[in-house]
Amino acid sequence: MLNADLPWLQAPLAEALARARSHALLVQGPAGVGQLELAVKLAQSWLCEATAPGEPACNHCASCKLFASGTHPDFQLLLPEALDAPMRESLGLPFEEIEVKAGKAKPSREIKVEAVRGLLSFAQATSARGRAKVVVIFPAEALNGVAANALLKTLEEPSGVLRFVLASFDPASLLPTIRSRCQPLPLPLPERDAALAWLASKGVEGAEGLLAATGGRPQQALDWARGGLSDAAWQALPKRVARGEVQALSELAPPRAIDALQRLCHDLVRRSHGQRGQFFAPASLPTPKRAGPLLAWEAELRRASRHADHPLNASLWIESLVAQAQAAIVAAVR
Repeated sequence: MLNADLPWLQAPLAEALARARSHALLVQGPAGVGQLELAVKLAQSWLCEATAPGEPACNHCASCKLFASGTHPDFQLLLPEALDAPMRESLGLPFEEIEVKAGKAKPSREIKVEAVRGLLSFAQATSARGRAKVVVIFPAEALNGVAANALLKTLEEPSGVLRFVLASFDPASLLPTIRSRCQPLPLPLPERDAALAWLASKGVEGAEGLLAATGGRPQQALDWARGGLSDAAWQALPKRVARGEVQALSELAPPRAIDALQRLCHDLVRRSHGQRGQFFAPASLPTPKRAGPLLAWEAELRRASRHADHPLNASLWIESLVAQAQAAIVAAVR
């Protein structure tokens, strides 16, 4: 069975199936709430051969079984090379691991024009089972400029019964011509109780703290928990960083370390203005007296985030980030 069943997606799925007017939908909202899962459930429902149009997939017909096995001839899932295996695995679809050999470039995080050209060949072919053909692109903002332009004509004038679902965390970064050809489908954060119940069903301890730490994004909270991050460790992070403990971040990948520091900085800035933090419990945060050092630190973190995927020396880079954080916090609380 396809692993795309998140309980808070039932209402947006039903609404999308009932109200879709365009051949192309743009699922948009924050990361970690199920954009890809909603997109593939839409695709499966459009291809299902046992239900009426506008109803969700039955999960039992021949088409649904082909879909769940990843072999449906009328479905294409377009992902960046670097995300292909983990995203397919998360959905329960078959995937191939990409072996990175010495001297070879790392798998790309962009969707390149070659992939779109391959997609266009699929788009021009006749539907194998006669129901429809569906393309899911995730995340849509990963389309580089050349790839996005190559997609435009087909997106504007699809052949036959071709449908698209683009899913995006950052729709503003898409070409206006891409956005204008799609019917928007907002996907907000799920209700807190629904998210907590889902996390509890996955065996996540300290779910309430981790959900707050991720800004209400349950999938991200689950990823953090499975990656070994506990609520207690998260709440201890501000004071450990303030003491200059490099070990507080040493086990995190550079992008995750930057993300954690940006959340900490955000909460400290809010606290300096007398507001409650968003990602950390009040008892976990020092009380800054000045916002200036924190705002300067925030700007430095934005610059550092541009290089988070490719630091020259990750351990030295993390050490530098912690020293920078400590200096900003100490200056702010004096």
